[in-house]
Amino acid sequence: MQSKSKDPLHGITLQKILETLIGYYGFDTLGELIPIKCFTENPSIKSSLKFLRKTDWARKKVENLYIKSISKFPEN
Repeated sequence: MQSKSKDPLHGITLQKILETLIGYYGFDTLGELIPIKCFTENPSIKSSLKFLRKTDWARKKVENLYIKSISKFPEN
């Protein structure tokens, strides 16, 4: 019997996190919640992923927002 990880980010890629947040909030609201250029100026998933993979503090903010928002997301 396998025990399930208590980490809500376990097994979820950064791309999936970003797609879920954008699907729920949209880039406009995401840019208000986390005011970083990749969400506010010509946003795209590709450019956001590139930035977030290089920038730990920004990735942490995105991951924290995802964790706080999990209960709001519709079940897949």
